[in-house]
Amino acid sequence: MKQNLITTHSFCSLDQIIAQQSVSLLSLNPHKNLMTSFTELGSLIFENTTDIQLISAIQKTLESIVYAQMQNFPENLFWDFDFMVSNMLKQALLKEHSAVEFLESFGEKMVLLTQMFGINTDIHFRYVHDFIYGFEWARWVQKDPQNRADIAPFDLIFLDYLLNKGKELLQRISLNEVTYYKLSDTGYRNPFTFSREPEDERLLLTSLAKEQLIPVAAWNWNAQPVWNKPFQQMREELSLKLNIRQQTT
Repeated sequence: MKQNLITTHSFCSLDQIIAQQSVSLLSLNPHKNLMTSFTELGSLIFENTTDIQLISAIQKTLESIVYAQMQNFPENLFWDFDFMVSNMLKQALLKEHSAVEFLESFGEKMVLLTQMFGINTDIHFRYVHDFIYGFEWARWVQKDPQNRADIAPFDLIFLDYLLNKGKELLQRISLNEVTYYKLSDTGYRNPFTFSREPEDERLLLTSLAKEQLIPVAAWNWNAQPVWNKPFQQMREELSLKLNIRQQTT
């Protein structure tokens, strides 16, 4: 019981970390406004494992990811972690005796990705939405579904792909070879035709969520990721339907 209380408190500390930041803890869940707390996610973890060493490693991994996102994406709008935590736990449990080593690798890759694509590098993206909600993953699977359809959105194979993509993008930016990733007039890179200013991003993503057009329902612990829909096209079409401003560069 004492160990459980200590571990529960460690997940509460993650909520405190976020609460200290000037962010709105919004969820894309059409049925509620705020993200699932880490205290609640901790309870779900306890339902799946009683291994205190593993639970402690999960908490440390999440702490590093949360800090990285806060530092590199301070203007991020939606903060759903449910499916990421669920998928991370599932992978760790499959590793059995090497679960802690897996979590260390997972955390390192997630932090590197966050640092690479955030505001502190030349890539300078504003949100983690396309990653957390699976738009990048769905696009990747669609290019080779025969070999990729069984790879989950947070599997290490996909994280490695994104790390390589980030390195290539930084190289192209340094050589001024980027055509569709130019900086918008607000200083952020936006590869889309439509505005991604906060009010526009919020309207478009919440509308997509209501119409079940999000590849990964990251607010759902038991989400079933979907890759075989033209998410990019539907996103652009809905932006026009909603009269969202076109991007100016």
